[in-house]
Amino acid sequence: MFVKKLLSICLAFLVFQSLSAQEATSRKDTLQGGLRTERTCYDVLRYDLNIKINIQDRSIVGFNDISFKVVSNTKKIQVDLFDNMQVDSIVYITNKLNYTREFNAVFIDFPTNLKSGINEKIRFYYSGKPIIAKNAPWDGGFVFSKDKQGKPWVAVACQGTGASLWYPVKDSQSDEPDNGATIKVAVPYGLMDVSNGRLIGSEDLKNGYTRWDWEVKNPINTYDITINIADYSHIHDNLNDLDLDYYVLKENEAKAKSHFEEAKLMLSCFQSKFGTYPFKEDGYKLVETPYLGMEHQSAVAYGNKYKKGYLGSDLSGTGIGLLFDYITIHESGHEWFGNSITSKDIADMWIHEGFTMYSEVVFVECQFGAEKAQKYMNGMKQNVSNDIPIIGPFGVNKEGSGDMYYKGALLLNTLRHVIDNDELWWKLLLDYSNTFRHKIIDTQTVINFFNTKSGMDLTSIFNQYLRYNSIPNLVVRINKNKLEFRWSCNEPNFKMPIDVKVNGDKIRIQPTKIWQFSSFYIKSLDDIEVLTNDFYVDVIKE
Repeated sequence: MFVKKLLSICLAFLVFQSLSAQEATSRKDTLQGGLRTERTCYDVLRYDLNIKINIQDRSIVGFNDISFKVVSNTKKIQVDLFDNMQVDSIVYITNKLNYTREFNAVFIDFPTNLKSGINEKIRFYYSGKPIIAKNAPWDGGFVFSKDKQGKPWVAVACQGTGASLWYPVKDSQSDEPDNGATIKVAVPYGLMDVSNGRLIGSEDLKNGYTRWDWEVKNPINTYDITINIADYSHIHDNLNDLDLDYYVLKENEAKAKSHFEEAKLMLSCFQSKFGTYPFKEDGYKLVETPYLGMEHQSAVAYGNKYKKGYLGSDLSGTGIGLLFDYITIHESGHEWFGNSITSKDIADMWIHEGFTMYSEVVFVECQFGAEKAQKYMNGMKQNVSNDIPIIGPFGVNKEGSGDMYYKGALLLNTLRHVIDNDELWWKLLLDYSNTFRHKIIDTQTVINFFNTKSGMDLTSIFNQYLRYNSIPNLVVRINKNKLEFRWSCNEPNFKMPIDVKVNGDKIRIQPTKIWQFSSFYIKSLDDIEVLTNDFYVDVIKE
């Protein structure tokens, strides 16, 4: 019953996501999601964040140094900060700059024209009480909780809502700080902050606070930059030359040492299939959080309570999901898909979620074999709603359907069987991960790459699964004891080969949207079996 209840909650959330994506967009949406001149005129080079968290009144005060390169001459840039947060001042060299605010956008005016090609820096002072999440990570904001000893336990999740809910930033996936970031966070005595990258030091500020300083060497998504505050225990391990660090509540240290051994199996599998861990310079961390989880780069948020599956349940309904910790595997898969390879617009978030959902299947195949992996993949079909397209509207900070997870992975599983060459398939995925390592891409880039590397035109297949809500229907019928077939779907000129069994013999057919005739002799449609475990399609027998 618990599994069914949990699954219904998950599906309800996905439906809510889909309905939200259909809502009318507004000026506020375009300011956050769009790429107007005030954003494209500069390229962020680095963020240096220095803040103090007052846990008692749930507030932040501090500044962010934003270093950037001017791309085109400009006197105005857009930086984002939620309108419930206070802009204290913005300093350029030694001068305070004028600015205007519109919703969550801060338009900053410079006294003279900034010249293209020149590197510049501003210091953005701010303060205020950030949004408190009601149901993190599904909604954005801070979580203020306590451990079993009654000590504060604080974390933030902001994917989708926007990193600007808690710090000033160019809040667009289209631009990551090329030279990384520092995250310096002062917290009350007796607590520690764990952020992205490596700990480069701590300092007693002599005012009841200790500041913890972290540095990220690699480019990083703005929603990945994070803070985690608690009385943590630190467990260090390694996998060959990769540092593994786990920050857990002290009461969970013993179980964490055992439970997180699975991370080595996962990392070994993913590195063999997707290439070297993308952020070796910053290390790999799991950080225990008071919410379920999030893919914060090099500081993966973990809140699955040291259970197998998804909080002890199996979203696939096959039992296979209980063989591994869903959050460890899924959120770490994002290090390759989402953190290293990032979509330019969140309308293309299937590039994050579809590939990462498929990475779970890859892990199952590494550990338990192809048969179990295929069973796990097909078990996820029950979670697909086919409500609206996976790709959402661009430029308005809106995602498409929640089907980006399960249907996105089923698309990849389908493509694997369309290509029908596992050696080529694994090379394609490895080349994809390496080619776009630390890059920002879009759907067309993915399609072009898969077409080139496979030697096949897969465009219409991508389009049908990503740009329409329905999946293809293979229509079959008998004409004078001969099999006939065609595709029924939205995409014009849709073509996809598919494997069927005719009288028990496996055969590949080449349907189009026009009836195709065959020489296969059948007495009834029961003589044909469409391999729907390999291809995510429906079958209509006429």
